Amino acid sequence: MKKLVSFLFLIFFVSVSFAQKDSLQIGDKYADDQIYASISYAQFFKQPTTISKSGFSFGVSTGFIKDIILNKQGTISIGVGVGYGYDYFNHNLKVQEINNTTIFIESNTNINSNIFSSHNIEFPLEFRWRTSNAVKFDFWRIYTGVKFLYNFSNTFRFDENGTQFSYKNVSAYNNFQYGLTFSAGYDVINLHVFYNLTPIFKNATINSEPIDTSILKFGLIFYIL
Repeated sequence: MKKLVSFLFLIFFVSVSFAQKDSLQIGDKYADDQIYASISYAQFFKQPTTISKSGFSFGVSTGFIKDIILNKQGTISIGVGVGYGYDYFNHNLKVQEINNTTIFIESNTNINSNIFSSHNIEFPLEFRWRTSNAVKFDFWRIYTGVKFLYNFSNTFRFDENGTQFSYKNVSAYNNFQYGLTFSAGYDVINLHVFYNLTPIFKNATINSEPIDTSILKFGLIFYIL
């Protein structure tokens, strides 16, 4: 927890240091370095046919993006960032880790809860278009790109017949993932979509059927100068 707090404080300090525009004039070169924070409704997709859709699930993330201007007007740029993301899924796939082997089983009526959570380091890379200038703080934007993820912690836990089971950092989990991102809106509040292009498990099957489960998230993202 202390490391996370220190990381978030560093993000805030860097953003404040780079995002000052008060002394600029129209036509001056500038960059929109930003803190971002998002909250999303999340769902698994490409689930095996024997697994039903996941229940209510969500994801949150925050980080810092450095703006690299590509044109004189400052309306087109590349954003490169780093951040932290947390995902929480209420799902219907029973996951166990036995002797360093991940076992996948269909959930049954004896399971009262089945939760998956993950902590990731994020590396967003965005192509950015906006209607801003050196002194304009509220503007329209369309940002699209790719986000790379490194998972440093994942936990699968379920309650079966009153007994709780928990498995941390299962061996079949895909620690390196990436997906497409799209954000659009005005001023601070923007719509945001993340479409994962990689499955969350490696070489996984259930009843001889491949488990190609990926993640789709859509919600709001906030960019703070």
